[in-house]
Amino acid sequence: MHIVLHQPEIPANTGNIGRTCVATDTPLHLIEPLGFRLDEKSIKRAGMDYWEHLKLSRYINYADFLEKNPGAKIWYATTKAEKSYTDVSFGPDDFIMFGKESAGIPEEILVENRERCIRIPMCGKIRSLNLSNSVAIVLYEALRQTGFKDMEQSGELHRLTWK
Repeated sequence: MHIVLHQPEIPANTGNIGRTCVATDTPLHLIEPLGFRLDEKSIKRAGMDYWEHLKLSRYINYADFLEKNPGAKIWYATTKAEKSYTDVSFGPDDFIMFGKESAGIPEEILVENRERCIRIPMCGKIRSLNLSNSVAIVLYEALRQTGFKDMEQSGELHRLTWK
């Protein structure tokens, strides 16, 4: 699985997403321009000490991303999609793209990829969810569908033991 952020604007969201990517061993792809510098404190604070373990790739634009990932199966997460993220079948090597916080993925990209556009269902009273929450929701569904490969699925208590 791969997460792609198209022109993210808020460093704390990208830091949180980076931490989620490290927790799931998911590469993070950033398409520029970014609304911040990657060395900002807020990115590292949100990603904590995990940021150094992140598998990170950067691209100068969407065309550069496509050129460097030929044949990639890309899902486009957007509030404008007709089908839910739970209605599709994710594969282990799929890419899931999310747009910038203020505007989402450009419509020029969406209209060319209508069949791969997915949404998170919401009540009509809100425009969208927080970007890092949206990534976590869709990524964990994709990982569930692919069997949580190589992920720990049980934990141990720190001081006590389970009865």
